[in-house]
Amino acid sequence: MNSLSVKFTKPNAKLPVRKTAGSVGFDIFACLGAEAVIAPGETKKVGAGFAMALEPGFAAFIYARSGLGVDYGIAPANCVGVIDSDYRGEVTVGLRNSSNVPFVVRDGERIAQMVICRCELPELVLCEALDETARGSGGFGSTGED
Repeated sequence: MNSLSVKFTKPNAKLPVRKTAGSVGFDIFACLGAEAVIAPGETKKVGAGFAMALEPGFAAFIYARSGLGVDYGIAPANCVGVIDSDYRGEVTVGLRNSSNVPFVVRDGERIAQMVICRCELPELVLCEALDETARGSGGFGSTGED
């Protein structure tokens, strides 16, 4: 995918941008028309003012901006948002305030980052047994602490 069709859904929307040549994530901006306050422990949906047309076999993933998460406790409520290739509605980010102070989201502020990835779409095949590996069914912490 060399290009991605994007349509504004609100008049004051901003196009997502990559800030440096090496950036994988596109910064997403709040498109509110006003300020919104997210109280401590609250989750609020914040629209980004755009929709897009991902090609089949691609998905967009919405991640926290490290500065908002580390400095203010503001991150996507579902940890990582997934936007499927057949979705054509406005991109919206559910932001959760895990701090103990209210956070003001200002219109046009960077609220998250979006990474677009190619995704395999395999068919699942039910079977009676799986191949054996050295790890087997060892789960959390089974590979050691070093």
